[in-house]
Amino acid sequence: MSFYDYDYVHVSVAQKKEKARKSLEQLKRTMPEIEPVDIEGPTIAKTWWGKAWNKNLESYADYSNRIGRGRSYVREGAVLHLKIDNGTIHALVQGSTAKPYQVEIGIDPLDEKTWKQITALCNRRIESLEQLVSGKFPKELERLFTTRQEGLFPAPEEIHFHCSCPDSARLCKHVAAVLYGAGARLDQNPMLLFSLRKMPVAELIKKSIEEKMDSMLKNADKKSPRVIGDDQVFDLFGV
Repeated sequence: MSFYDYDYVHVSVAQKKEKARKSLEQLKRTMPEIEPVDIEGPTIAKTWWGKAWNKNLESYADYSNRIGRGRSYVREGAVLHLKIDNGTIHALVQGSTAKPYQVEIGIDPLDEKTWKQITALCNRRIESLEQLVSGKFPKELERLFTTRQEGLFPAPEEIHFHCSCPDSARLCKHVAAVLYGAGARLDQNPMLLFSLRKMPVAELIKKSIEEKMDSMLKNADKKSPRVIGDDQVFDLFGV
């Protein structure tokens, strides 16, 4: 059966899930480091960061008519592997053929001007890495982070992708599934967004941490260092 014939044959959700499960088991034999996207419950993303990622994708007209095709795929367990690295997303998606499709997505770094504006407005507004990860920061920062074209999340022109499937559509359902899967990944680790956009996350909390350290050292009758290095931020206060 060809790729195109498959579109005319009804395949139940249960059959698709079973096919994805079998493919995943086979891949585990040769890829012990495999990282499947496992969606539990009716929603793909549950935290502020995951929801904000998906909402951003859905807000652009370029994606609005195409992105939805990936929802069912990711819910059916078709994203067998998804790895977020520095500026890239590598994934394997189960489709109509026996062999999973390879999906590669590149995300442009956040431009320096936007990053400087964001860090300046965040100055002393985010008190800890824990607060940043939980998404429990002032509403003004929520609006700042999610502003289209000027926030933390990428616009369509900043997202570049390739899928090994024969679908000629600009955004195929396999890529769409991976983009939704990335939102689910941000549920587990929001810091992956900063890795994707190559942003030094420590700068968002550095001033607040420096002030805390200054206060602690003064209370301890010690001289305070003027500046705390980026590599020290994550060692302070157990973050």
